[in-house]
Amino acid sequence: MKVKLEEVERYERHVTMRLAFRFGVITVTDATQAVIRVRIALADGRTSDGVAAEALAAKWFEKSPDFTDAQNLEQLRQALGLAIELYRAHGFGTPFDLFAGTCAEQQRRGAELGLNPLVAGYGPALLDRAILDAVGHATGQSFATMIRHNVPGIRATSLTPDIEDATLASFLGSLRPQPGIDVRHTVGLVDPLTAADRPASERVDDGLPETLEEVVSYYGGRYYKLKVSGDVGADLERLGRIAAVLDAGAGDYRTTLDGNEQYDDVEGIVELWRRIEATPSLARLASSILFIEQPIKRAVALSRSVEPLARHRAVIIDESDGELSSFPQALKLGYAGVSSKSCKGFYKSILNAARVARLGPGHFMSAEDLTTWPGVSVQQDLALVSLLGMTHVERNAHHFIDGMSFAPEGEQRAFVAAHPDLYEKQAGKPARLKAAGGRLALGSLDVPGFAVGAAMDFTSMRPMAGEGTS
Repeated sequence: MKVKLEEVERYERHVTMRLAFRFGVITVTDATQAVIRVRIALADGRTSDGVAAEALAAKWFEKSPDFTDAQNLEQLRQALGLAIELYRAHGFGTPFDLFAGTCAEQQRRGAELGLNPLVAGYGPALLDRAILDAVGHATGQSFATMIRHNVPGIRATSLTPDIEDATLASFLGSLRPQPGIDVRHTVGLVDPLTAADRPASERVDDGLPETLEEVVSYYGGRYYKLKVSGDVGADLERLGRIAAVLDAGAGDYRTTLDGNEQYDDVEGIVELWRRIEATPSLARLASSILFIEQPIKRAVALSRSVEPLARHRAVIIDESDGELSSFPQALKLGYAGVSSKSCKGFYKSILNAARVARLGPGHFMSAEDLTTWPGVSVQQDLALVSLLGMTHVERNAHHFIDGMSFAPEGEQRAFVAAHPDLYEKQAGKPARLKAAGGRLALGSLDVPGFAVGAAMDFTSMRPMAGEGTS
């Protein structure tokens, strides 16, 4: 199926977070989301609209202290503008060929603008979701159906010389959407852990949990993602406090460690692991750790072997996954897996998942993304990772943002009506994600388009800074 990108409307939404969140080198207290609506033309003359939304996040895509947070957001806007220009110039093509046929030029021109590969990939990641949403509306097909039957035209190209079309077709055909998925709650570096960390004067008291103790009790989940800072002593002390909470109330819990590039080298994170294993009070936590995510700075992560750490726990790349060649390169250095993140592009996730399937036991893909706000963003990411077979996914925007408080009442009610298994709305409160038992129900995502059965209120949004309609 061939389509042409005709028009893109660019908007932004802003929200003040209910709790501060710290990861890596930044503490976030408010957030901005990019929202786009595209119009595509089909070969038979019809047109169709589609949407996508993704956080504009500072200090994750680009961590250099040389750039301010505002400059980080502008870089992401630049990446989107560049992708729109290239996709429109491409003319008619399959949805996948719009991505694959412009990928090299997107990276080349992005580099000329000073955008690293992860930043440059942000623009296509948004566009590809909105385009496939439009295709689904035009054909009456859901995301899962389109991918299983390869409506986008996903194929082997020079970008993935290690993948064959026959293997890819078999992989896509084998995928089945899952009815639900477990939430892996992210514990940030400044998150209050116990009541003693959250004095009455600082409480939000909006009915949602505020400490890790309360999260454990309120949601009842068994999966947790723990941020570490790169300071072995500080990390060990905080992990000890986290372990005390989880040991006391989380039952048979499982965890992952996320370094967010905070360690300078593999020796540093190995030292942390050795001290974890040598600490009796961390024995249960140590046994719960499934894998370690991107602990080493991007500049050196793919230049040295991580075997010294991989002997203890599997290691995955995340921020180092800037290009389609990154994962194969990482495998040679002892990494066992790679993250799926919608902000890196769903085609990349699918292609990397096909690689994992071919590699077999000992290799895996994890589902990560803490910046997926309730609504379009979280739904499209959930549809992707559940189709790819992942059983738990990092989620915490629903914890740090009060549901769909950023959206008008009418839009909130529309999403609750269209996706009653995923959201609930109590009187006087925003629409909030349902995660009872630490699990999300996904049945309502099986709708025409890319997992979105309700309309956003674009009149409530502001035009993207410096942009409009393209």
